[in-house]
Amino acid sequence: MSRALFVAALATIALLGNFARSLAAEPVTHYRTVTVDDVKIFYREAGDSNKPALLLLHGFPTSSHMFRNLIPLLASRYHVIAPDYPGFGFSDAPDRARFEYTFEHLTQVMDDFTQAVGLKRYAMYIFDYGAPIGLRLALVHPERVSAIISQNGNAYEEGLSAGFAGRLKASREPTEQARMAWRAALTPEAGQRRYLTGVSEAHRVLVAPEAFALDSALLARPGNDEIQLDLLMDYGSNVALYPQVQEYLRRTHPPVLLVWGKNDQTFVPAGAAAFKRDVPGAEVHLYDTGHFALETHLHEIADAIRDFLRRKVDRPPATSGGSSHPGRT
Repeated sequence: MSRALFVAALATIALLGNFARSLAAEPVTHYRTVTVDDVKIFYREAGDSNKPALLLLHGFPTSSHMFRNLIPLLASRYHVIAPDYPGFGFSDAPDRARFEYTFEHLTQVMDDFTQAVGLKRYAMYIFDYGAPIGLRLALVHPERVSAIISQNGNAYEEGLSAGFAGRLKASREPTEQARMAWRAALTPEAGQRRYLTGVSEAHRVLVAPEAFALDSALLARPGNDEIQLDLLMDYGSNVALYPQVQEYLRRTHPPVLLVWGKNDQTFVPAGAAAFKRDVPGAEVHLYDTGHFALETHLHEIADAIRDFLRRKVDRPPATSGGSSHPGRT
């Protein structure tokens, strides 16, 4: 072998070694379960448990799978945990005869979950159903919440689209007719629309088809439709809680970041802007996408979260609530 080839070979080996070390340093997501209140809860975990904690709370009808690409982008700085609620994802789905599927009960299970996995203080990312669950946690344990990141996670009546508000009004009485009306939300076609509505043609190629396919497959499990209908019928309890949530925000002024798909057909941008009424320093970022904003604007949202947490959690300011930040599309 000539000297030039030998030197080139050594250089290649060195580069491969550095590449292997960089790969080894990448955060690894672990897939775990823990039994909480006799229910096996599946969760994703990544990052150093000695670093600040971030709890990711998913929406309807998805699971922690929606955070599959976000977790690695945050886990180098934070201890990231994303559970599946009972009846969702890969967690147990207890029979409705022995488990009450309400938002209050799911919150109780998530409260016990956070204690089971050792989360004493954490920032929370709340999306869709994650908002009423996470904000209930904040009402019960305000001292545990270091910051709130809301991605289309609503807490104001003006954040409800006219169509969704109308469905909720029609569901105030627990009639079989009202229950049947929600069934249209459980079809595979409806699931795909949730991911694609409000997404531009240019961005639709970024929406992973396995995301809505997995949602539909899990919804198709025997009895899961009735579980989801129980929760949809209970959604009005979240709206009734909005005044308490808003009072909590006014009283405690937690750092709040809004990262919102502005074309969402369920939770409209007015819901993001409304947070500033109670937390004037809330930071609002609007993105030209729909409900599942992480599918199309993953890196923009991850950058916003890292910057926000660096300022508000890693080095908390002298005053809570933060400073205003211009919206971004």
